Amino acid sequence: MAKAQKSYVCQSCGAVFTRWAGKCDACEQWNTITEEITEASVPKGLSGKQKGRVIEFADLRDDRQGGYPRLLTRIAEFDRVTGGGIVPGAAVLIGGDPGIGKSTLLLQAVCALTRNNVECAYISGEESIDQIRMRADRLGLSDVSLKLASATSVRDILESVTGSKDKIKLLVIDSIQTMFVDSIDSAPGTVTQVRTSAQEIIRMAKSRGIAVVFIGHVTKDGQIAGPRILEHLVDTVLYFEGDRSHHFRILRAVKNRFGPTDEIGVFEMAERGLIEVANPSALFLSQRHEDAAGSAVLAALEGSRPLLVEVQALIAPSSLASPRRAVLGWDHNRLAMIVAVLETRCGVRLSSHDIFLNIAGGIRINEPAADLAVAAALLSALSTQPLPADSIFFGEIGLAGEVRQVAQSDIRLKESAKLGFERAIIPASPKKKSTKKKTGNITTSDITHIRELARLLGFSED
Repeated sequence: MAKAQKSYVCQSCGAVFTRWAGKCDACEQWNTITEEITEASVPKGLSGKQKGRVIEFADLRDDRQGGYPRLLTRIAEFDRVTGGGIVPGAAVLIGGDPGIGKSTLLLQAVCALTRNNVECAYISGEESIDQIRMRADRLGLSDVSLKLASATSVRDILESVTGSKDKIKLLVIDSIQTMFVDSIDSAPGTVTQVRTSAQEIIRMAKSRGIAVVFIGHVTKDGQIAGPRILEHLVDTVLYFEGDRSHHFRILRAVKNRFGPTDEIGVFEMAERGLIEVANPSALFLSQRHEDAAGSAVLAALEGSRPLLVEVQALIAPSSLASPRRAVLGWDHNRLAMIVAVLETRCGVRLSSHDIFLNIAGGIRINEPAADLAVAAALLSALSTQPLPADSIFFGEIGLAGEVRQVAQSDIRLKESAKLGFERAIIPASPKKKSTKKKTGNITTSDITHIRELARLLGFSED
């Protein structure tokens, strides 16, 4: 009989220790190490006493026509982020803050698939069946014939799915932190339980071609709770983001083995659930004040989607020894770099001012193409002169003050022209000097240095 082994596992990073300690040496978190008991098994066959079975090899070439089939929800924003639909046998993990709408989004998705004659099952370890029915009734989905269950035992779930008369094609687990394997003597949500539960469900799903979607809790830092190996086990990792004070929600792909990463889908939280937003740029700019100083329009790119957002800056004299630098929706360190470049290369004095920067709409921008729009908003806020209402900005700024090119400028310009913008201030080609030319319905002003931006907008360098 296998002997039980005792180990101490950090619930934050998954590091294993031989004895308990108050602080994890791997992630430096306090009070995250707990005792877990597992059964040690001796692998047979490695000593030559018992042979393993022979595995079958397949050819890389696939003779099937039309590519791999996908499960389409007909929710365009959801299908976009997953790469054109969910692949049968794929494992998807979706995380997000509590109450952001993860369960609502997946309930709408599986109901849409069920209406398209795709057999789906929704298993919740957090809610009862009546609670799920109440949500479905609020969303107008009570007429859908969806299989519901409230369970937390992985053994029971696997037996029910594999023994079902109806061939289930999509399985939703809400959430993976509530699942447990009865052969492991540890509480649900621990590192060992989360890892083992996910492994067992994924192994069954891939062997039968069933797509499985896990809902995952997140930590206070916004990362999916539990071991990072959970993100390595699945094929796709999605984050559902947004500020609960705003009605916008962003579904972002950070890992996808069957499609592009950094793709986003935009939703609006309404009384009847989540509504997809076909033109998010127009929605983010709908409340923009064109005559306000410190406002610049950024032509960003999220995955393959161009997105126009408003960058707002506010500068005020500071009486503090260390002026404040408050940022929402952008990188705090990158703002400090742009401020230093403006002071050093352009002579713009900002060190004695409080600076507040905001990406309007509750969205977060991660790409360096926002540098030029941030610099323009700062110059406008400092001089109290509004920027031209018909202008957009994008470009990366280096430490020498040079303006560098960014990817897929033509897509950004096309989206800007579609929304009525007539002027774009963008990086110049490395082989050309600063020029002013017409590209389609929009006039582009190419610049090579941040000083040219100040001169082009008519701001004096004080």
